[in-house]
Amino acid sequence: MKKPYKLSLAVILIGSGIALGSIFNITAQGAGATNQAGTTDDPVVTKSYVDQQIQKALGGGVSTTPTTPTAPTIPTTPPATTQPSDGKDTTVVENTVTVVTLKPGEKLVAKAGAEFIIRSGKGVIYSGDANGVADLTDGKDIANGQAAGNNHLLSFPRDGRGIMVQEGNTYSLIVMVRGGYSIQ
Repeated sequence: MKKPYKLSLAVILIGSGIALGSIFNITAQGAGATNQAGTTDDPVVTKSYVDQQIQKALGGGVSTTPTTPTAPTIPTTPPATTQPSDGKDTTVVENTVTVVTLKPGEKLVAKAGAEFIIRSGKGVIYSGDANGVADLTDGKDIANGQAAGNNHLLSFPRDGRGIMVQEGNTYSLIVMVRGGYSIQ
C-alpha cells in the first residue's frame, strides 16, 4: 500500500469513530440520564435544609429561624481545688489546658497522667526517684535534673514528678498544663 492511501484510510477511520462516539453520547444523555444538578431528579440542597431533615429524623423538630454559625464553645467548668496535707492548693482540671507561670524556686509537680509543654524559659525535670519523665516529642526519657526542651510534650505517668526553673535562671517559666498539678 502506498503512504497516501494509508494516511487517508487512518483519517477516515478516526473521524468516523469520533462522529459515532458523539452520536452515541448524545443519545445516551437524552434517553434516561437526566440527573442534571438542580433538577427535580437531582436537587441542589443547602446545609440548613440537610440540618432540618436530620433534626426531623432524630425527633428534634424543625427550627424555623435560620441559624448563624457561631464559634465553638469551650467548657467553662471551674477547676476543682482541694487542700492536701501540706496545705498547698492542688488544682485538678479535666481535659483543659491551663497556662501556669512558675517563678524561680518553685516546682510544678504533676499528678499522674498530666502533660506539660514548656512555652518559654529554661526548665529542668524534677523527680523524687531515679525515674524521669517521658519527652514524647523526642521519644526519650529525661532524668532528674536534666533540661527539658521548649515546645516539647512531656508526659508524667506518676505523681511526684514535675519541672522547675533551671538553677541560676532569674526568669519565670511559662508552662501549658493538661491534667492535675500543684505548685510547691
